[in-house]
Amino acid sequence: MKTYETRPARNGVQHRPGITGTVTRAAARHPWRVLGLWAALLVVAYFAAGTMKLSMNGDTAGTEATKAAQLIERRLRTETPAEEYVVVESGSMTADDARYGAFVDALVRDLRALTQVRSVESYRDGAQGLVSRDGRTVLIPVMLTGDRVDAVDTAEPLVKVVGGMDGTDGFRVTTVGFGSVEGEMSTLLEETLAQGELIGIVVALVILLVVFGAVVAAGLPIVLALLSIFVAAGATAVVSNAMDMSNFVVFIITMIGLAVGIDYSLFIVQRFREERAHGRDKVDAIATAGATATRTVFFSGMAVAIALGGMFIMPDATFRSFAVGAILVVVATVVASMTLLPAVLGLLGDRVNWLTLPFIGRRGPKESAGGVWKWITDVVTARPVISVVVSGGLLVAAALPVLDINLGSVGISSLPEDSESRHAFDVINEEFSDGVLTADIVIDAADVDDPAVQRAIAALQAALAADGFFGDVKVEMNDSGDLALLAVAMPGDFSSAESKDALARLRGEYVPAAFGGAPADVYVGGPTAETVDSVETQKDYLPLVFTFVLGFSFLLLMVVFRSIVVPLKAVALNLLSVGAAYGLLVVVFQKGVGASMLGFREAPVIESWLPLFLFAILFGLSMDYHVFLLSRIKEHYDETRDNAASVAHGLRSTAGIITGAALIMVAVFAGMASGELVTFQQVGFGLAVAVILDATIIRMVLVPASMELLGDWNWYFPRWLEWLPRINIEGAVEADEAPSAPAAAVARA
Repeated sequence: MKTYETRPARNGVQHRPGITGTVTRAAARHPWRVLGLWAALLVVAYFAAGTMKLSMNGDTAGTEATKAAQLIERRLRTETPAEEYVVVESGSMTADDARYGAFVDALVRDLRALTQVRSVESYRDGAQGLVSRDGRTVLIPVMLTGDRVDAVDTAEPLVKVVGGMDGTDGFRVTTVGFGSVEGEMSTLLEETLAQGELIGIVVALVILLVVFGAVVAAGLPIVLALLSIFVAAGATAVVSNAMDMSNFVVFIITMIGLAVGIDYSLFIVQRFREERAHGRDKVDAIATAGATATRTVFFSGMAVAIALGGMFIMPDATFRSFAVGAILVVVATVVASMTLLPAVLGLLGDRVNWLTLPFIGRRGPKESAGGVWKWITDVVTARPVISVVVSGGLLVAAALPVLDINLGSVGISSLPEDSESRHAFDVINEEFSDGVLTADIVIDAADVDDPAVQRAIAALQAALAADGFFGDVKVEMNDSGDLALLAVAMPGDFSSAESKDALARLRGEYVPAAFGGAPADVYVGGPTAETVDSVETQKDYLPLVFTFVLGFSFLLLMVVFRSIVVPLKAVALNLLSVGAAYGLLVVVFQKGVGASMLGFREAPVIESWLPLFLFAILFGLSMDYHVFLLSRIKEHYDETRDNAASVAHGLRSTAGIITGAALIMVAVFAGMASGELVTFQQVGFGLAVAVILDATIIRMVLVPASMELLGDWNWYFPRWLEWLPRINIEGAVEADEAPSAPAAAVARA
């Protein structure tokens, strides 16, 4: 026999404390111990964060492009030298002019003086093909020391030299290369993070002030979110020393951390204030909030983690790093919600309502019985069929454009139009036929000097020369003679349709025709190949990810709500909101409808990793609202067994808080979308739109309307599944177990 201490709850419902109630009660009783542990954790996170190792690279295991890159690294050269292409332009002089030559000589001299520079080519030394047709543009290829992994650091002195010469004597000097582009993207990413955080926090604070009506209560969720982000960043830094981490992971941690951190705290603080308003003492109010709202947060966090865990299925370092960062920040937030927040509430007590705002603060935390939410509830539940048809039809219509989605990599066009690197890239493609990118054709043979292999290489070179798209071919062979590399120049952006078509011809026609009978294996790599292979891999793995996320989310909700109808609807409705977000992404970015009005840049493609990433993130985040709404409905249904009244009660009691939480998430995501990188404009917009749809049309209309239509069938649970464990998400004793009057203890076997 095990005894659980219980307290009378409002409306006569009792709440089992469970692990969340027990932990929060302990934290409230010993707040200084908890704060001491968190202070130590923050110190550890601070030192750990300094060890973080991030990279722009994200190889997809098993693809042809990855195999090509691995062969080059293992058997041709241990490092891939980073290159920069410096562009010098003049509006009035040509390369034959003495002043032009003197300027280039001075620039080349400064570049060669850098310890990070291995070699510099110049037309002044007789190098060919480095002057444009009109003579006004000069290209200076620079080979840096070290590998591409260190390209940002090694390119930084060169970028400073180029920046210092730019504008001198009327010359424009720019550079493009792996290091300069990654450096510029990193700078823009930092600016986006700072701007997004500022916008998100300011808007969130305003919304929290409206919801709570008190400055102290409004500030708590923001502080908790920021601390959770800091701890998650430290934990991610530790992991980054064992596995590759995308440098975008900090963006993901910050964005998800602000969204869930503020939302989770909002739910818990609001419930604590409600319990205090109904007469509970401080510790009991914290424990009851822990047994209800915190338990909801705990299971919401589990749902988010399950959805994010689907990204581990992908054989792609970028997805896995996103999953690690996002899961760690969700875990940190849940732990903070269960320990740090109740400890702070234990210290503050009713002082959480300090600095109450006039008019707004006087409303208190009591549930509103009227207003707009009652009107919406009455309309939706009175006309459930119309509500389902109209709202569902709107979401289906919004999702239809997804049929035209064009996945790829935005590439360098992700940079703003006034970007120096983008300008240099465009000039090179316009003035120099070879461009700066290559297709890497790797020939793996026992002997590359074999006559059959040599004839195949010659035939391939002839086909490439006759194609008209490809540029010069540089041939390298390793010392052992069993590997050859043909680096074929591919002008233009690697994500363009022309580049993809050229790759298809290379892989599908030229290589098979040339090497049909040759004793060699041929792999085509390079930026375009990596993008194409990544998209194809995602298409192959998408069904597995969907099955994993949907299956485990269904099982979790089925156990929590003891119903098979509720989780089936949750899966269907979440898919509907995600599909609508996909469709609107295509409309705004691919088709350009409203893009300029919203401050976005039109793009020919949707970033290839975005659909799967959005699915995992959105499916997890949408569970917050779904679990929060349904838990209130289930709590009331267990007490009354009246489905219609429970739906109305759940909608009225959660509509305001869900709307506030959704607006906070939208503010965070919109802030992240306000930067200049197209990739993160797409990320922020997709997340913001999906949250708006989820919190309004889905949660406020489709969920209650469908529950009204199904009635008691919502809670259908076959007898043959009764063996599943009972997990009551709101901690309430079910109606068939609840005593007729409050009791001091409930015995459970």
